[in-house]
Amino acid sequence: MARPHRAATSRPVPKGGRSGGANRPAQRLAELGLTLPAPPQPVASYLPAVETGRLLFVSGMLPLQQGTMLHPGRLGDGVTVEEGVLAARQAALNGLAVVAAVAGTLDRVVKVVRVNGYVASAASFTQQPAVMNGASDLLVSVFGPGGRHSRVAVGVAVLPLNAPVELDLVVELHPSRARPRPGSRFRR
Repeated sequence: MARPHRAATSRPVPKGGRSGGANRPAQRLAELGLTLPAPPQPVASYLPAVETGRLLFVSGMLPLQQGTMLHPGRLGDGVTVEEGVLAARQAALNGLAVVAAVAGTLDRVVKVVRVNGYVASAASFTQQPAVMNGASDLLVSVFGPGGRHSRVAVGVAVLPLNAPVELDLVVELHPSRARPRPGSRFRR
């Protein structure tokens, strides 16, 4: 029987963040031509994220861009795999905006632990993993080896607000006394 992959043990992040400017998540985002959006506000009665110990649990993120749903509908029923990949990438970017708001900076992320992905799918659609690669590939691009994670990618009949994808994240944070950015509505 194959052994599961064992992640490297967490190591502290130097006081100024990761060593070397090229390793900083904000710089990697800029190199990808991306900027963090404003963290999306909850669409119902829940917190965007909860920090407990060194783990941050980010609630379900939708692919909203400036308040508009990116590629609404179901995969295999009007939404293409390519559009789904872009939607998953946007949902992950929104998740990173919440992480940055709660943690104070993406530099506190030691490891992306888990991504749960939900893909609104027609009954015959079976490419959910390919769609969720849009999120997974972004996380690896931003955090390098620390962005590799365990994942679930499942098909569902419908998602809130006619979203094509929804995902939630679990990330490990470097301990810090950093507080959320001034003006952030998110509290621990």
